[in-house]
Amino acid sequence: MPEVALGHFVFLALLSAGILSMLYNLVMSWASRRRTTYLIGVFVFLALIFGVPIYSHFYKPASCSDGKRNQGETAPDKGGPCILLDERALAPASVLWARSFAVRPGAYNSVAYIENANENAGVRAEHAVHYRFGMYDSKNILVAERTGATFILPGSITPIFEANIEAGNREIAHTYFEFTEPFIWERVNNPAKAISVSNREVSSVDTIPRVEATAENTSVSAVFDPSFAIVVFDPSGTARAASKTSSSRLAPGEKQRITFTWPKPFSSRVGRVDIFPLLSPSPFR
Repeated sequence: MPEVALGHFVFLALLSAGILSMLYNLVMSWASRRRTTYLIGVFVFLALIFGVPIYSHFYKPASCSDGKRNQGETAPDKGGPCILLDERALAPASVLWARSFAVRPGAYNSVAYIENANENAGVRAEHAVHYRFGMYDSKNILVAERTGATFILPGSITPIFEANIEAGNREIAHTYFEFTEPFIWERVNNPAKAISVSNREVSSVDTIPRVEATAENTSVSAVFDPSFAIVVFDPSGTARAASKTSSSRLAPGEKQRITFTWPKPFSSRVGRVDIFPLLSPSPFR
């Protein structure tokens, strides 16, 4: 702290003056000692008047932008009290799986599940990480690709969804997902935890599939621009469909009905439905 360092400076100046005074008292006459005492007093006065301001001007306290590893940081300006985090001290985010689903002839939706096991560590929308979906046919030939950028929620799964990817007359057999740049990890909160999703209802599976649910803002603050991603699984646990919708605002305690539809029937019965509220992580407080 600047106050502690300044105290050390003053203490050393006074200590030096005291030592000099003792030495002069031992070897000098009374008149010399008197002159020396006067000079030491002047020296201490000048040191305090000029030295302290000069020291304070050039002294720079430790911070999270000084390019140094100090104040408990695990890397320069990362970890400790800093909002930026050291990726070496975190568990890497992992791609659990990625799949594509035909929604109409020649067009697919793709989704990937990204697991981040780090509580209070994620990627904010301001530093969104770029990614790439690669879609391949049965001969492992690239059919289509889609790029984008996303935030990563802390301590949870972040579904990444891309809609209406054109594949022409080719059929997508498998999908590959990758991040194309390093994460900028930060200490963050997950505001999406304030939104609960309940009362899921699946209907018209054999015609135009429809899933409805209730989204509720359980916090005391309004939530702006939340989005909701859905993934539908068959009874064996295989993902069969995905979609995404959004809302402009959820007032404190407000409930809204959210709806997802698809243009063609599901290829199997519905076993499980995952619905994720999505909001960019906020700085940790």
